[in-house]
Amino acid sequence: MIPFYAAAITYVAAINLYAITMLRRQKNRDGEKHTGDGKILLAAVLGGAAGVYVAMFVMRYRLENLGFMVLMPVLAVLEACVFFVILRRLPLLLAAA
Repeated sequence: MIPFYAAAITYVAAINLYAITMLRRQKNRDGEKHTGDGKILLAAVLGGAAGVYVAMFVMRYRLENLGFMVLMPVLAVLEACVFFVILRRLPLLLAAA
């Protein structure tokens, strides 16, 4: 049980750091290392919405984009609920197997 919790926490931390790195690359625009909005949104949907939302305020970037300002907190809350439900029901799923 504990290894699954550790893996879940590691996944969430890794995807958030990856999303923050992509947002930083987009802000810096280092030529060919430019990251598009689609990749940032994909990382946010996969679990990095909270990281993107916090990074937007820390870097003061994309704050005027209404889509990002509305979508990121909604995704972050939705992801938190999904992870909570999955982790809450995990003992029941493992006991049945």
